[in-house]
Amino acid sequence: MRVKDRPWIKSLMSKSKSVLTLLLQIFPQWRPQMYFKASLTALSHAMEDQVLAGSEEPLVIASFQKERFYRQEAQRYRRISQKSDQVYVLAAPETEFKNCSREYETIAFDPDDTLTQEWHLVVLGANYASCLICQEKSVSTSQQMIDDIDNNRRFEGIWTFDRQVTQQAAYILLNTIVEYRPELQEKVDIARKKYLHPDILSQTITQPKNIDNTSWDISPNDPDPFVQRLVTYIQAGQYKLIKANRSLASKEHKERLINSITTAIRLSLDPNEILQIAVQKLGEGLGVCRCLVYRCKETDSTATIEHEFLNKGIASIKGQTWPLKHNPLFQEVVELRDALTIDDAIRDPRLTNDQQQGRLSGKSLQILVNSCSILSWMLVPIFYRGRLLGMLELHHCGPKTMTWKEDDVGLVNAIATQIGVALIQAEAYANLQDLNEQLEALDRTRSNLVAITGHELRTPLSTIQVCLESLASEPDMSPELRQVMLNTALEDAERMRKLVQDFLTLSQLESGRVEWNIEALDLQECVELSLSNVRARHKGTALPKIENHVKDELPLVRADGEWLVEVLAKLLDNACKFTSQEGKITLEVSSQTPYQLEVTVADTGRGIEPKRLETVFDRFYQEEGALRRSAGGTGLGLAICRQIVRGWGGKIWAESQGKDHGSQFHFTIPIYGDQMPKEPSQPTMRSSRQSRSRAKGKRKQMS
Repeated sequence: MRVKDRPWIKSLMSKSKSVLTLLLQIFPQWRPQMYFKASLTALSHAMEDQVLAGSEEPLVIASFQKERFYRQEAQRYRRISQKSDQVYVLAAPETEFKNCSREYETIAFDPDDTLTQEWHLVVLGANYASCLICQEKSVSTSQQMIDDIDNNRRFEGIWTFDRQVTQQAAYILLNTIVEYRPELQEKVDIARKKYLHPDILSQTITQPKNIDNTSWDISPNDPDPFVQRLVTYIQAGQYKLIKANRSLASKEHKERLINSITTAIRLSLDPNEILQIAVQKLGEGLGVCRCLVYRCKETDSTATIEHEFLNKGIASIKGQTWPLKHNPLFQEVVELRDALTIDDAIRDPRLTNDQQQGRLSGKSLQILVNSCSILSWMLVPIFYRGRLLGMLELHHCGPKTMTWKEDDVGLVNAIATQIGVALIQAEAYANLQDLNEQLEALDRTRSNLVAITGHELRTPLSTIQVCLESLASEPDMSPELRQVMLNTALEDAERMRKLVQDFLTLSQLESGRVEWNIEALDLQECVELSLSNVRARHKGTALPKIENHVKDELPLVRADGEWLVEVLAKLLDNACKFTSQEGKITLEVSSQTPYQLEVTVADTGRGIEPKRLETVFDRFYQEEGALRRSAGGTGLGLAICRQIVRGWGGKIWAESQGKDHGSQFHFTIPIYGDQMPKEPSQPTMRSSRQSRSRAKGKRKQMS
């Protein structure tokens, strides 16, 4: 009977060419099972071996999906064709496979036929029958080429020794063969008459269950129980293999991730770049919603989030201040010195307990969790030899909570270790750079010291020598000229004394051998003393106009009176040195905070290049060079000012718009009060009157 004589079959096949679908519609009581490719290969070989080992001439129909799968079994089917002349092989052609009649019949079906997704083998003899009808579970196109050779490919289908099902499957496949190769109609009809039961050829779609299996000659030695156990064993082995492969793939992924992060961060010696690379690669590798890292120490109260990885749609918290000192999670990590994971941040008792003594309450932490949309939390410390360098945090923000796996924690711990090593290396490199810069500065200092002292000492010594030699060799010298010679020698001797005094002063300040006598001072009086000091030392020399804008109602300041006058005097000397007589110098005081005042000495003189605003405070700094100077001096004045201001806990800096735009020197001084921080050493508090008298005495000595 042909397909046109079976309208119910023709109707089904017009809807779908899937053999499995047709069988399940004909036998609705059957349920497909899942098989791995390895299991199907074993079953197929067992069915083929049954043909090769027997003496019958069975009907064999095999559908191999694609030509490359058929090529692996072509030799076996040449041997099977020696047992029977009713052997049919179907496959989608890729290179040389085509419709052909040789040792056996080959049928090349269309590449878009549903048979490309199916795996069939039908063996039908007089004393045995078996069929394997399977359909591959859908796979993505990107995985198709990989899955073609993967034993983990999965199929759904029927494997049975039921003769009725086997004959029905053979009938459907024979009809498909005739559709593709009509010239085989006569050979197919012979196969139908020889191997198919008459009831199969005459049944209707409503009568598939009425066929009597008892009239069929089925072998009593049905190997079904043994083969079932074999398939079960193969399936179980395949599951174990899949699990092992997944474990190996996971380990390989983690190893690659660690290696990539290690390689990336060790290519840089910039701590910020190291942290950003680490957080970016870790976040991408684990697929978390948010990954952040921040530098911190165990004693820090807060930290600023500077490095962050965000998944799509996650809000950024970069730049926020993160609580540490009163954060129970951070403190627990520090105490345990190990990672901490929270699977459900909403219900975790550490985040809901409001009885945290000296720590953030659970309510405060819940506000933090809600503002950052944290559902699951992981904190991993970055340690190096017991020293806390920073913290890695991973946030899962939904839609559901996440259970952190032990492997994930181990991976992040390994990466944290690598980050710690890289940070220490970067710090060591930075320290080495600082040391090199210090050595270069010392070398420049040595060179400047030699040049400046040679110039500043030789010139006055030469003048003194000439004057003394003149006085000694010229007894008839007039009294007026003799007085000029004496005055010149005295002036240069004083110049040398000041130079030596500056060397000694800076040495004492830098070595910390100065005893600070901190007291309450009237800043207005100190300014007046410094102005008198400057005018006395420049007596007979035309100075720029000096305007004192310091008000009388200023609060008392907290400093050493002698050194405060010294700072003001040196800043005024420096302004006078680089400002012409037509220029102007101003002194001002402003209140920056409730705890300190800011003193400003501004001039309209030569100005400073912006790039040199920091270096002007270096020892022996001379903008024009040690030996090419239009103004004298050793370059120690501003260096001494910086050391003095730092001594009472203030800061000093310079501002200028550049050449010929003047300059402003600022320094801060603390206001006297009990709330102020303690001084560098325990001072002896003295009255403002004592300070003034001591400063006046120093002024007289200097003048």
